[in-house]
Amino acid sequence: MTEGVDEGDRPVVALRGVAIVRDGTVILDDVSWTVGPRERWALLGPNGSGKTTLLRVAGAGLWPTRGTVEILGARLGRVDMRELRRRITVVSASVARNLRPAQSALDVVLTGRYAALETWWNEYTDEDRRRAASLLDGAGFGGEAFGERAFGLLSEGERQQVLLARALMADPELILMDEPAAGLDLGARERLLARLAALAADPAVPPMVLVTHHLEEIPPGITHAALLRSGRLVGSGPIADVLTDAAVSDAFGVDVTVERQAGRWRATATGKAD
Repeated sequence: MTEGVDEGDRPVVALRGVAIVRDGTVILDDVSWTVGPRERWALLGPNGSGKTTLLRVAGAGLWPTRGTVEILGARLGRVDMRELRRRITVVSASVARNLRPAQSALDVVLTGRYAALETWWNEYTDEDRRRAASLLDGAGFGGEAFGERAFGLLSEGERQQVLLARALMADPELILMDEPAAGLDLGARERLLARLAALAADPAVPPMVLVTHHLEEIPPGITHAALLRSGRLVGSGPIADVLTDAAVSDAFGVDVTVERQAGRWRATATGKAD
């Protein structure tokens, strides 16, 4: 813990001068970024801007080439990374790919209790199973029949909701989501965003960081935003201060008009791309 900082106000993520260089290619360049204990963030930027890489650093999944990283009060290099990762949960396509498709939806949620991929690796109590069923019910998928369905036979939208329930099963201290709405149809996207908005509004839910390409995929309740372009942070702070016409246009290399209505954001192109 940082001296003189109350634990309740301690940053959940604090990056200072972080760079990631691989095979001579700079992926992140001098990134300094802080996530506070009650904040909900959106990370935005074009393809290749470094969003997923930054999320991996924040999740203790990638070691920086330069700079310092503190996560949940622990500095990388002075902490057992395996123990630290157990306090963080990640929702991403890579997690879905590693889950056995024949597992039931309920069992997939249960695996989140110990950050496992199979239920046979650990023992689960009746209370664990009730909690998993409750999380599915909270996502709008109550009932034993849904819980018994094979994960691989669910729709994309259903799988994302199950993965989110799995993330919450572990009672994490930090939730990281890498493009959870990618590939969803309109109905599935709106159902997922409604669920994310409810979580963002719940003070019992820990800090959340959401990666997306699209302003339309930011749920209501997101408090902060960061914009990346070419591996550099070009904007960071309260969401209304960051998502301006000029800042979003600069980050994505195309002139846009940014609008906000009823807590939802939209960007409309007004000119030619760079």
